[in-house]
Amino acid sequence: MTEHTSLLDFPCSFALKVVGHSSPTLKDTVLTIIQNHVAEIDKSTVKSRPSKNGKYTALTVTIVATSQVQLDAIYHDLTDCDAIVMAL
Repeated sequence: MTEHTSLLDFPCSFALKVVGHSSPTLKDTVLTIIQNHVAEIDKSTVKSRPSKNGKYTALTVTIVATSQVQLDAIYHDLTDCDAIVMAL
């Protein structure tokens, strides 16, 4: 197994930015995916903003990241979800 290198010092606070198709379940879908990899999420810090025409919603979820491997797994699962357009 190759070792992942990162510019981040873990553990650290990390903001995940996710853009998805607007729906009443988008936030719950995103949080469920992230919770598969993170022990705790402070849901009060989740920020949501609709696009100008309302077709998309941007979410920012701040987590305590423990490793680059964890972040890679989160991004992989987020981008595999059909409701999500992109994850940054």
